[in-house]
Amino acid sequence: MLSIILTIIVINLTYVSLFTLRVLFTFKGLRVIASVVSMVEVFVYLMGLKLVLDNLDEPINIAAYCFGWGLGVYVGSRIEKKLALGYTVFEVVVNDTDTDICRYLREKNYGVTSWFADGKDGKRLVMKVLAKRKEEQKLRNTILEVAPRAFIISYEPTTFNGGFLVKNLR
Repeated sequence: MLSIILTIIVINLTYVSLFTLRVLFTFKGLRVIASVVSMVEVFVYLMGLKLVLDNLDEPINIAAYCFGWGLGVYVGSRIEKKLALGYTVFEVVVNDTDTDICRYLREKNYGVTSWFADGKDGKRLVMKVLAKRKEEQKLRNTILEVAPRAFIISYEPTTFNGGFLVKNLR
């Protein structure tokens, strides 16, 4: 009985984690990898579903299925965060109009485009900074180290072309 419950949990944990990765790979344009993952995913899914359907007389098996599903969502999201595929763009606004921060970020090999803007209380320096998603926290820490009161918005671009940094990133 316990072995069936644990098997159901592990199968669903695996299935939902693979589902998460397949969706991630599809969104990132990695169609071949997504296709291979989907084959394994559907195999695992059918094995788990058969096991549960063959043992519907025990509600604990259904509960194990649900628990494994939830655990799979959690584990899949953790895997996605570790993989951190793609890029991130930071839009940074600082009160200081001194461009030393731009120079500092460029020395750290980040691509920086900057311009001056008008804020509520005067001139501001605005920067767009492109980096790999794996470096997102490092970039945030680097910016806050130099400008602790910086206003930062980050987002994930879906497409881009041109610029000297694009060649280096790919």
